[in-house]
Amino acid sequence: MNELTYLQAIILGLVQGIAEFLPISSSGHLAVVQQFMDLESDSQSMLVFNVSTHVGTLVAVALVFFGSSRLFLRRLFKETSSDYSGRRHAWSLLGKGILATIPVGVVGLAFQDKVEAAFGNPLGIGIALMTTGTLLFISGKVPKPNRGWKQFGVGRAVLVGLAQAVAILPGISRSGSTISVALMLGLRRRWAGEFSFFIFAPAICGASLIKAKDVLDMSPEQFSTLQVGPIVVGTIVSLCSGYVALRVLVSAVRRAKLHHFCYYCWLAGLVVLVTLRSS
Repeated sequence: MNELTYLQAIILGLVQGIAEFLPISSSGHLAVVQQFMDLESDSQSMLVFNVSTHVGTLVAVALVFFGSSRLFLRRLFKETSSDYSGRRHAWSLLGKGILATIPVGVVGLAFQDKVEAAFGNPLGIGIALMTTGTLLFISGKVPKPNRGWKQFGVGRAVLVGLAQAVAILPGISRSGSTISVALMLGLRRRWAGEFSFFIFAPAICGASLIKAKDVLDMSPEQFSTLQVGPIVVGTIVSLCSGYVALRVLVSAVRRAKLHHFCYYCWLAGLVVLVTLRSS
């Protein structure tokens, strides 16, 4: 196993930031790149690195959706007032978001060991990437979605949440699967993207907190061996690249171009499968 270097941290930070948001699966790419670099994903340095870079991408989400989040919170507080007489759409959306987040928490906790083992299975990653590409392709063939929040019920929100739960597997894109399913269920393009990241934030926070527990359990000796410099650099790179990638994704969704990423996923999956067969 190699020690994490600055160059490796920059590459991994770029992969994390770009692939976390573009519908090409960050987990699948990171698993392949880490194997190529001969880095152990369960080492102390990689554990801290993964938690830190996920926090970086979470900050990117907060920056991109700052305006929408501010308007949502303002509406939420307004609807909390005792003299508010209208329909509480913000609270309804919050409830749908909570319900949609439950599946990924249940799957993550129940199958954590199996999911972690999947990161060492190139065959599964290759097939999952091909599956992501197919899902994106299908989403581009559905009629123009025209459902707003009022017509997007609890059942549809839970189905999007189930798509996010499946995306725990390396090679299945979280953004690609959730946005594609939301579009297939008729949610308007803008809202499909925003709802995807509305349920992404608590999911990534929960996953990071679980991993952070392992970090806090580390001994002082283990902390002393961490490559702090590369970890910090990788986190900054993941934040910056994630911000740019998320802007690109939002634009692609609103312009009905998301399905074009299917070709990359198919190619990446094919490369993984061919490389595995020739090795």
